[in-house]
Amino acid sequence: MTKTLVFALWGICAAAVLTLITLPISLQTHLIAGTVVVGAMMLLKATRQGGIWRMIAIALGTSIVLRYVFWRTTSTLPPLNQPENFIPGLLLYLAEMYSVFMLFLSLFVVMMPLPSRKPPQQDDEDLPTVDVFIPTYNEDVGLLATTMAAAMAMDYPADKFTVWLLDDGGTEQKRNSEKAEDAVAAQSRHAVLQSLCESMGVRYLTRARNEHAKAGNLNNGLKHSTGELIAVFDADHAPARDFLRETVGFFAEDEKLFLVQTPHFFLNPDPLERNLRTFEKMPSENEMFYGIIQRGLDKWNAAFFCGSAAVLARKALNETGGFAGRSITEDCETALGLHSRGWNSIYVDKPLIAGLQPATFASFIGQRSRWAQGMIQILRFQFPLFKRGLTFAQRLCYMSSTLFWLFPITRAIFLIAPLFYLFFGLKIFVASGQEFLAYTSSYMIVNLIMQNYLYGSYRWPWVSDLYEYIQSIHLLPALVSVIRNPSKPTFKVTAKDESIDKARVSEIGRPFYLIFGLLVIAVAMTVHRIIVEPHTADVTVVVGGWNLLNLILVGCALGVVSERRERQRTRRITVQRRCEFLFGGEWIPATIEDVSVHGARIKLAGEGAMPTIEGPVDGAIRFTPYTPLPVTELPLTIQNIGRDEKGPFIGCRFRVDEPAHYRLVADLVFANSERWTSFQKARRVNIGLVRGTIWFYGVALYQTGRGLGYLMREIRRREDPNVKQLILMAQTMREQDGVSPAKPSRRRSDRKKAAAGAQS
Repeated sequence: MTKTLVFALWGICAAAVLTLITLPISLQTHLIAGTVVVGAMMLLKATRQGGIWRMIAIALGTSIVLRYVFWRTTSTLPPLNQPENFIPGLLLYLAEMYSVFMLFLSLFVVMMPLPSRKPPQQDDEDLPTVDVFIPTYNEDVGLLATTMAAAMAMDYPADKFTVWLLDDGGTEQKRNSEKAEDAVAAQSRHAVLQSLCESMGVRYLTRARNEHAKAGNLNNGLKHSTGELIAVFDADHAPARDFLRETVGFFAEDEKLFLVQTPHFFLNPDPLERNLRTFEKMPSENEMFYGIIQRGLDKWNAAFFCGSAAVLARKALNETGGFAGRSITEDCETALGLHSRGWNSIYVDKPLIAGLQPATFASFIGQRSRWAQGMIQILRFQFPLFKRGLTFAQRLCYMSSTLFWLFPITRAIFLIAPLFYLFFGLKIFVASGQEFLAYTSSYMIVNLIMQNYLYGSYRWPWVSDLYEYIQSIHLLPALVSVIRNPSKPTFKVTAKDESIDKARVSEIGRPFYLIFGLLVIAVAMTVHRIIVEPHTADVTVVVGGWNLLNLILVGCALGVVSERRERQRTRRITVQRRCEFLFGGEWIPATIEDVSVHGARIKLAGEGAMPTIEGPVDGAIRFTPYTPLPVTELPLTIQNIGRDEKGPFIGCRFRVDEPAHYRLVADLVFANSERWTSFQKARRVNIGLVRGTIWFYGVALYQTGRGLGYLMREIRRREDPNVKQLILMAQTMREQDGVSPAKPSRRRSDRKKAAAGAQS
């Protein structure tokens, strides 16, 4: 295609956009224009036209969005002399303008994301030295041992990398705590981890005081190490063998490179994926960020540090005094500071670590609250738009990343806006029902098409809305808090390796049921208004439809906060790895079919008769690890023996009796990064806008019923006489200790006594 034709096409699109935005047209003409644009976008998407055609499709969609903005600004705001209508109307208008602004920022970021990068090759003698930091605070020893084992097994010259465990749970401050129980726990942890690190060849390091949270811990590691590069892994982020091979080579090509960031891949589903059972078939929430947005940021040299699964240059960190610690999101703040000093970053779109994410809804919200507050702190303290040293593109990228976390405010406004009219008759949107429906529906449809165009196989329709809504209820007060006092938030470690022993409604799920009940009442009010005020039925129907969409979203959220019982903390990973299985003193050829850090399913060769077992039986497996290890036999406990269509199989749990066994477990589970790539590709399916909408509404209907069922079960459980007696016993014991039921004891020992009494 010649440049002349390209410019001509752009000129035509620009003229069409200006015409659609400013031309005073009738409602019928707007509907025709909107239909033509939607049809053209769908045609381009269906024919999978990329490059310039992709940009033309987005430009056409942008014209409809801007036409909607023009109409909303010039024709729909309530009169200023009606404050009861104008104030909520203005709030709704500002919320919509924020959404449009964020849409345009995201279009700038992800319009043409960079393809995945391939690592430069280097000879071993030219490789830089690397210090591998694993910061920890309160994580389980077994979890840490597995991560350290995976780090030690990385394919890199042994004399050129050192693994460090940075323990903030065994500091002198904690070991000398005034609370005897805390001091004993810290001393025990300190001794156990020291011994474990020594046996695994890992350097153990702690410090005097817990200052500046994770950033302070990492900076303490910088003071005691000398490697040219710093690799950082969270305590639950175990690297694959090729992590360093895929990342460190970029630093030789660019003297001003400070960061190579890789995606975070998770072995377990988040609460939405687990409770809605979408983990294996729908792309995960973080895949849109790591699969599209970070690649878009990378195009503008604005990919930022995500706290783990990254390699950083020591010389760059030395220039800024180490990792930034003013905000509680030290990762993004560190990257912003270094980008502003002219340093560069690179994003490698290949999952090279596997980690754990919060399993319970409460832990999920706790993690997102920290992210939201930290990014707002950066917005308040740094304000990237005026940050010196950044390019204009970097300013926009960082503004997009920080302003995104204001979404709880707009979500709350969109949720309650219809209620102003349905309950109080306030006219916060000056338009007829036909105008409201025509302009809003075309805007929403185009918006959905644009999102599907950009994120297709990485995010299904309506799923982003659900994720934002389930976070907004609890993130809103957190945002208000940090906006009022940006120095108030403190770093809190996210819970890891959780399991849920029984099905229940989340302890922070009650507000969702209250909101659901309110929206159901609003549906009844819609019917009431149509009957008693037939002259405004057109507006009432449209506003009632808006409320119904909110009700569908809230109903689906009930399923998210209804926690399914799931004892398994991680999902099994398909491996198909040959081994030998020890049973009854005989080694039997077998294949490990799937595996987790806790156990495996083993398929035995042959079709012979299977022995029977009564209760757990000891056994072992041996296989050829990727890295030569002193121990090749991994002891296990046989849990069950059975047969399926593939033949006889054995279910077992690993018995990790010595540190070397962690190396074998890590070799089985984490060594091969191709598994993570294959798993992601299998669920990255573009379901399409129509099919995706039908699917989502079906899920929402089912989850609404399931969520209400969990609520009724919870109510019946609380009304059970035995449960009431346990609650009464706990209250009585608190009162005997001199603690009022309305004012629970602040002493941990008192809480433990009450809990023990309730369980006995």
